[in-house]
Amino acid sequence: MSRVLGIDPGTKRCGIAVSNTSRTMAFPRPAFAVNDALIVRLCALVDEESIGLIVVGRPIALSGHDTASTVVADAMYREVCDAMPTSTVIQWDERLTTFEAQRSLSLAGMRAKEQREHVDSAAAVIMLQNYLDGLDAR
Repeated sequence: MSRVLGIDPGTKRCGIAVSNTSRTMAFPRPAFAVNDALIVRLCALVDEESIGLIVVGRPIALSGHDTASTVVADAMYREVCDAMPTSTVIQWDERLTTFEAQRSLSLAGMRAKEQREHVDSAAAVIMLQNYLDGLDAR
């Protein structure tokens, strides 16, 4: 079975997570900077890691309404779809994943300043793991 790529879109960085081949566990990868090379780097990662499915996080307010972050995530989703037309790309609800990631890193003893470089990919792991756990429930 192929791996699944999880992307937690942001305005400065995108958190990155990749599943194992059995699609049961999500693992962090270093976050990617949001710049002109982002899509090229994502395409390379898809090839390198034998990715068969891409899950792009879609943050929604607790009320269920779209936010400014939702607009950013929707744009990222469209860019990924356009850049990788042969890949299956879906969106997945990722509300509260950044909060959960910050809490987990704090509980692990990491100071707020140290968390900055890890929180995006930690959020991507949580989002992707939620998706993978949903596959098991089916």
